[in-house]
This record gives sequence, structure tokens and C-alpha cells, in this order.
Amino acid sequence: MANYLDPKTISRAEALGLKARAVVEGLRVGDHKSPFRGFSVEFVQHREYVPGDDTRHIDWKSYARSERYTIKQYEQETNYAAHVMLDSSLSMRYGEGEANKLEYAKLLTATLAYVVIRQRDSMALNVFDNAWREQLQASSNMTQITTLLHTLDALKPREKTDMGPLLEQLADRVRRRGLIFIISDCFDDVESVLKGLRHLRFQGHDVTLFHVMHPDEIDFPFTGNTKFDGLEIPEEIKTRPHLIRPAYLKAVQSYLEQLQKGCDAFRVDYVRLNTTTPLTEALTPYLVRRLQMGRL
Repeated sequence: MANYLDPKTISRAEALGLKARAVVEGLRVGDHKSPFRGFSVEFVQHREYVPGDDTRHIDWKSYARSERYTIKQYEQETNYAAHVMLDSSLSMRYGEGEANKLEYAKLLTATLAYVVIRQRDSMALNVFDNAWREQLQASSNMTQITTLLHTLDALKPREKTDMGPLLEQLADRVRRRGLIFIISDCFDDVESVLKGLRHLRFQGHDVTLFHVMHPDEIDFPFTGNTKFDGLEIPEEIKTRPHLIRPAYLKAVQSYLEQLQKGCDAFRVDYVRLNTTTPLTEALTPYLVRRLQMGRL
């Protein structure tokens, strides 16, 4: 079985932590603030009564003053659940050795899972291409790591990417707010992806998109007469790269800007990862930024 747990990367990630910036919902008492409300915990605020609310929580003193029904809300400490969405589409095959996009993504997935579970929080795995391929239910048990590693080791790319609808499915399925990590090369329709991200954010999740790219996709360093084979479509193109490089780089830049702006607009953490950059080095700025924002 391949080794997807790098001690140096894990040590750095654990030191900086992966605590949620925002209020999250959990399954049991832990280290994070929860919107679950009840008695015997600290009072937070009032909210309007809506049909279906337990009338025992109505603040009758407030009603006597305002003649409006309001509910008292309280706060307790809880843990969170992290959901990792891992792209296993055919385009993730690109690259050799450690620079292979899927292998890099697997290393990142294992690192995130290990750190989350070591913090006594729960982690779920959702592997996808144009459909769900593998799914591990959320668990905080350390045996989840072993199961996950076996799942990653056996994982093979199968189909083309269709991420947007799956993001929306996840948003509808995971009602308890938490962390969503999406790891993909984003070879997909940008508008569809952004629609799915917006849906996740609307549900209150703390969302990070890890955009995994090979340097060839960024710099287009090819020379001479070259044949390009489609990874997700059965097509080949023979061309002289220097003739199309300016148009290619312009199109890639436009695509990256659109994705970045969309993520910024929806307050999604967008992290572009180059597969030739060691994961420890690549993750550090992201973790430092989260740590700083968590103190605001």
C-alpha cells in the first residue's frame, strides 16, 4: 500500500490546526462552537418564533413587552464534521510520480483526514467523477484512517468530471454545518462549479477548494511537433505548441480568474496547488491564513 501520510506535512498541519473559522454543528461535545440550542448552556440571543418551534422555549417576558413571540437561543461546545470531496476523474491521471495530480490529491486527502481525526473531530470521504464512486461515512475513530488509506490505494480514475451537480447533492445531504474540502483539478464548467459552491455556502458550510494543477497545465512548456491525447474525451490533436501557446495561456488565465473571483464572491477559500510544490510548503500559507482569520 502506498504511503500517503508524510510525517513532516502532518506535523506542520497539526501545529497550525484545522479548526473551523465559523460556527459549526457537531455530533458531540468538542472544541468548537455549535448553533445547537438548549438549556443549561450559555444564553446567546433571541430569534423570531416560527411554527413548529417548541413553545417551551418562548420568552414570555419578552412577549409581555413586545407582544411578539421570540425564542431564546443558547450555545454549547461541540465538535465538527469535515467532508472531503476527492476528484478521481480521468484528467487527474496527468503527471508522473509524485507530480501526478491524483497521487498529490491522495496525499492531501490523507493529511487532512489524519489531522481532523487527531483533533477528535469526524471526517467523511466522498470520491467522485461524474457520479459518486466511493463514500465513507463520517467517523472520528482512528480506524477511519486505515479504511481511508485502503480506499485511496485502490482508487483508479474512471470517467470525466461533472462536479457541480454533486456539490449541490452534498449541500442537500449534509445539513449539519461543518468543513467541506474539495480537491480537484476543476476540469469542468466553471459556472456549474460555482453554483454548487454557492449552494454549500448558503447551507453555512466552511468551504475550501483545493485546485490541483500540474505545471504543464499552467506554463504549457511543450515544443516541436506534439500530439495531445484527450484524457476525458477520445480525441487527439497534433500541433506546434508555440503557435497556440499565447491563446492557451490567455484562456487558462481567464478561466483561473473566473474561478478565483467566484470563490471570493461566495467566501470560499480557493487554494491553487502546483503538484511540483511539496505539500508541506503548499499547505502552510493556507493554514496560517485560517489561523489568522480565526482570531478576527
